[in-house]
Amino acid sequence: MIGVEEVQDLQKEFGNLFEIDANLDRLVRRIELLSYINPLNIEKEKHRFFASKYTATPNFKYPKLKFNPYKLHRLFFSQRLERITDDQIRQLYQEVIYYYSNMVQCIETIGKGKNFYYNSLRVYGTPTERDVQNARYILHFADEPESLDMEKTFSSEEARAYFEEAAKQYEFPLKVKFSHNIAAEAMVSNSSQSLLIKKNIKFSKNQLLTLANHEIGVHLVTTYNGLLQPLKIFSNGLPKNVETQEGLAVFSEYMGGALTLKRLKELAYRVLAADSLIKGYSFSDTFDLIHGQYKLNKNEAFGITLRAHRGGGFTKDHLYLSGLRKIYKRYQKEESLDVLLTGKVALENEDTIKYLKTLGLVQPITHQCYSFTQKLNTNKTLDFILNNLK
Repeated sequence: MIGVEEVQDLQKEFGNLFEIDANLDRLVRRIELLSYINPLNIEKEKHRFFASKYTATPNFKYPKLKFNPYKLHRLFFSQRLERITDDQIRQLYQEVIYYYSNMVQCIETIGKGKNFYYNSLRVYGTPTERDVQNARYILHFADEPESLDMEKTFSSEEARAYFEEAAKQYEFPLKVKFSHNIAAEAMVSNSSQSLLIKKNIKFSKNQLLTLANHEIGVHLVTTYNGLLQPLKIFSNGLPKNVETQEGLAVFSEYMGGALTLKRLKELAYRVLAADSLIKGYSFSDTFDLIHGQYKLNKNEAFGITLRAHRGGGFTKDHLYLSGLRKIYKRYQKEESLDVLLTGKVALENEDTIKYLKTLGLVQPITHQCYSFTQKLNTNKTLDFILNNLK
């Protein structure tokens, strides 16, 4: 962890950089996409969709914006990047501004159909043919018998107690909040450094282990590591960080002994759902693909379809599987993952991070992901699948 005097010395040496970094930090705090993309009326529309025998297109409602998008764009592009004299750092901040600006465009078009979908494509891309082939490959494996660990018997209050206990091995505070309006069972809010838990649902023992490894072991670890860096962009997020972050998080599930074939199939369904968007599938079409053709139960199929179609077509979910594949291949080569835990960073940023380290602008990580040293997976089928992803 960097001391106050060291930060002050860096600020004297890189004054213009720190000024721009602080400006961006103030602007970015308002634009956490996941706080806007989750519909407010999921349960009501789910009931209506089932009652219509899977034909009525859900009419989702979304939270109101708490900022002026045009003004925010203007403030992003008013940053005088030419004052950053180092070419490599200036290029990084230029990419960061474009990335944040694209994120604002995503948020301001939520619920506006194709407008949102095209903005989502710019930020998250769409599955490649290889991604789709990998997803189908995973789905051809026969389901494994469910263990008692898969039975949903824990309340949201019991989940909270479990996560609080799991977080004790980490030297950062765990703030837990309950929410009715998230698509996942639990998720991290980066801006408030909180773990959000879905209210009034039941969790299985395996789910709790999965979420502890995924949300606390990676997402909160990178949140707090990022906050301890001299530059704020590491906690706010570098361009294209989602694939790496989600890949690390699912890899943490694997190393922590939580990943199951069922969970891996869920990630594969998400790829197919994201791929269905580019083919012009409606909500009903995607649901029919997952539930009708692949025979996933209707509640889980609705959840996967919702995640892909929310906002007007949200392609983020295809990145979990491709991210896992990239992180697993790195693990096979026995390469360190520490640089990727520096904050909300991407594999593509690695050389830049190492360069910033030579200037003292990046510090060694404070918090580790403990599952990465455990290697608790005992499922040979998972090993076989991960070794054979293209």
